[in-house]
Parts: sequence; C-alpha cells; structure tokens
Amino acid sequence: MRKLIVLTAAAAALLVSACNTVSGLGKDAQAAGRAVTGAAEDAKR
Repeated sequence: MRKLIVLTAAAAALLVSACNTVSGLGKDAQAAGRAVTGAAEDAKR
C-alpha cells in the first residue's frame, strides 16, 4: 500500500510539473510509465 501511495505521489508530481509542450508531456508520461513498471517488478518479487 505504501508503494502505491509513493507511486501515485510521484506520478502526480510529474503530471503537474511544468510541461508546456507536447514533447514535455510525452517525457513526463514516459517517466510515469517507468515508475509504474518498476513498482510492478518490485511487486513480483
């Protein structure tokens, strides 16, 4: 549960950060995707 809260906070921080262009938004989405993937990998272990 704690990992989910941390992941949600990190994703929210990325989404509300200053991304004024579509390229910036894409980079933020990629970073959020990597965080989700990392959390999923940790949950498997």
